[in-house]
Amino acid sequence: MIVVTGATGNVGRPLTRALAEAGRQVTAVSRHAAAMPDGVRHVAADLAEPAGLEPALAGAKALFLLLSGGLHAAGADPADVIRQAAAGGVRRVVLLSSQGVATRPFGPTRIALRAVEDVLRESGLDWAILRPGGFASNALWWAESVRAQGVVAAPFGDVGVPIIDPADIAEVAAACLLDHRHTGGVYELTGPERITPRQQAEAIAAALGSPVRFHELTRDEAKAAMAQSMPVELAEDTLDILGSPNPAELRVSPDVQRILGRAPRPFADWAARSVSAFR
Repeated sequence: MIVVTGATGNVGRPLTRALAEAGRQVTAVSRHAAAMPDGVRHVAADLAEPAGLEPALAGAKALFLLLSGGLHAAGADPADVIRQAAAGGVRRVVLLSSQGVATRPFGPTRIALRAVEDVLRESGLDWAILRPGGFASNALWWAESVRAQGVVAAPFGDVGVPIIDPADIAEVAAACLLDHRHTGGVYELTGPERITPRQQAEAIAAALGSPVRFHELTRDEAKAAMAQSMPVELAEDTLDILGSPNPAELRVSPDVQRILGRAPRPFADWAARSVSAFR
């Protein structure tokens, strides 16, 4: 049995499907009930309250751990999930961490993620750590404005970083869960090339077959919008990377190619698959 947390998200959903199609028993965990592939068991649980995971972890041998909001919940200790998994008989954990743990190690979010990584390394379990950069699916932030006004509004319009398709993260996660050759690996996951917000808007327009105008926000405007859905310190960290990426954040990593035997998907592929969100 493999447990997938964050199973309704941009990484967890394709990962759950891939594992089910590979013939594995899967327990999908999310906060709310959701439709799942045939044969997949669903358990509603909140990672901010690890005790609620006990039904999901029963009989499990592997865990995909995506912390998301559970990392930031007041009083939460995400490392408790790892400890509980180990106590319950899980032998392998694949952790979705962040590129920023290595590239910007002193931000509050990165310090917290590093602590979770350290607990996993010292747990005695088999493990792999995935450190993706920015997600292509972050472009869904623009979906409403594209539908309503044909506009993408974002800061730093001509600053590009090699963002990663969540479907590629899911495929890498599946490989790490199923193949013991990846045990002990720390993998930096990026897309195949740098792409700017302005270029992302062009790719969305091409997928739609209709014009999309780019409007550049100031940093303050972007922070105000982001702070409505994430902690302010995380918004600041994100804007630092988007506005002034350092050399490590500009680097195209070879790790997707190494694990999957193919190049990572370009943003245009994600836009074409996700075009219905922008119509």
